Formats: sequence, C-alpha cells, structure tokens
Amino acid sequence: MANIQSLDPSASPLDYYGWELRRQREAHGLKQGQLGEIIFCTGSLIGQIETTKKVPTRDFSERVDAALGTDGVFSRLAGLVLRSQLPNWFQPYAEMEAKAAYISTYQAQLVYGLLQTEEYARALLGVDHPSRVDELAAARLERQRILHRADPPALWVVMSEAALLQEVGGHEVMRKQLARLLDFRQNPWVQIQVLPFTVGQHTGMMGTFTLLRFDDDPDLLYVDSYQQGHMTANPPAIRERSVGYARLQATALSPEDSAALIARVMEERYGDQS
Repeated sequence: MANIQSLDPSASPLDYYGWELRRQREAHGLKQGQLGEIIFCTGSLIGQIETTKKVPTRDFSERVDAALGTDGVFSRLAGLVLRSQLPNWFQPYAEMEAKAAYISTYQAQLVYGLLQTEEYARALLGVDHPSRVDELAAARLERQRILHRADPPALWVVMSEAALLQEVGGHEVMRKQLARLLDFRQNPWVQIQVLPFTVGQHTGMMGTFTLLRFDDDPDLLYVDSYQQGHMTANPPAIRERSVGYARLQATALSPEDSAALIARVMEERYGDQS
C-alpha cells in the first residue's frame, strides 16, 4: 500500500488531490470512516483516493466540499485530476476543445465523445482499457461539461449512418445513446446531421476529423488515429478540410431529417423486440 505521507503533492494532480484530502480530513478531526459516513461512501474509498488508488469523481468532490466547507476546492481540483487521466497524447486536444468557440466534427463510425452517454463511453473504453474504465469514463464525461457552460461552444456534428448502426454495449445502451442524440434537438448550440450510406463516396471517407475555431486564436485541425491524434494549425490543411466539411454538411441529411432517421433506427433496430 502507498503511504500518503510519502506522496509528493507536486507529482501530479491526483497526488495533490489525495494529499490535500487527507490534510483537510485530519484538520477536521475525522477518520476515513467518519468522513465516509458524512458523504455516503465507505471509509475504504476515502483511503483509496487519499493514496491515489482511485480517481475521485466530480460528485464525490462536491460532497467533500460540502462536508468539509472547503469552498469548492475539491470540485476545482476534480477537473484537473480527471483531465490528467486522459491519454497524454490526447490532453493537448482536450485543452483546446475546452477553449474553442466553434467545434465542427465528422465522425466516421462512433458518436462524438461530447455527446456520448456514460454507458456508451464505458462500453467503448472497456475494450482496450478494462482496468481503467472508471477513470477514463469520468474523464470523458468531464469533457462534456463545456456544453453546459453559460457560454458553450457552437457544436456541429456530421456523423456517418454507421455510427447509428455500429452496436456498442448492446441494444439498451444504443437505445439510450440515440435518445441522447435526440435530446440535443432542444439545444440551440448543438446541431447533428447524419450522412446516409446512400450518398456513396464522399470527402470524409479517409476518416474522422475535427475543426476547432477560436475567438482570438488560429483555427486548428485535429485528425484521429489509432494510438495518437494529430493537431495542426497549417492554413492549407485547415482550408482543405473546411471545404470538405462544408461539402459533408451539404450532402448530409438536414438536422430535422437526421433526427427522424435516428428515431427510426432507435425504434426499429434497438427497440423492444419481445
């Protein structure tokens, strides 16, 4: 077992969180079990987080802040901790995604991370990282908080019909995921279009990509690959993909027709077949 006294609070956000949690708990004269009773969890979980064996969730952090009167310290730390759980190569993109004023993405096979349900995300992440599903899923959900800000980015998603048909996590998970997509019809900052198979060849067939636009910084292009992503501010590359994205938008179903297709797939493919 790691010893909290040996943790270097400057080593990582997770180490600092564990070190600070124990410091604050002891300052309040509470044992791990006592704090656990107050915030409705086990003392064992408190100990695991203090020794960096577990990654704290935002809900846990908010309850700790309320119990210890720490004025949002742990809630703020949670964002840093969860972002640090993302793959190292992905963290620069996540930071820029959080700062973007406009996000335009084409998704060739999967639902975009900012729109995923927890169950869908866990099913995906569990394929290659079964031992880290909890922290990776929490980190992905943390990214989605940008859509709930007072000034959220404008998000435009064009997704291949394949994303609706590729079953992830089973019928119930897919049904809830497609229902989540339909919920975004009420969000004026999010537009979703489906690119049907019937369009044939198109400019997105080389794979998924995302364009980020900022109020005061140069645009960025991010392209996914298997083990890492590539981000560039190269103007010719951004211009070429921007034109390609406009063609995808023009070719895809309208947001209204896309919602109708999503609803039909949700009922016909993932509905109750009993």
